[in-house]
Amino acid sequence: MLFMVIERFKSGQALEIYRRFQEKGRMMPEGLKYVDSWIEVNFDRCFQLMECDDLRLLQTWILQWQDLGEFEIVPVLPSKETVEVVRPFL
Repeated sequence: MLFMVIERFKSGQALEIYRRFQEKGRMMPEGLKYVDSWIEVNFDRCFQLMECDDLRLLQTWILQWQDLGEFEIVPVLPSKETVEVVRPFL
């Protein structure tokens, strides 16, 4: 499954997040896959597309970063697959 992870950086923590990432990497458990990410230009939020089949992997990953940010996890489906669901109703 795909998840859009919206990470809200705690005030003033953007540089510390990048410092930890540089030193330790993403610190993801095996089975959690990073797809891509986007950062707001003001460094308030990061949008990360992640993939996994076990939600406990997302929980484990978030626990390693929760001191620097707050996380919202949104299950998402690619538009192409959504069109297949919607098509019979058109």
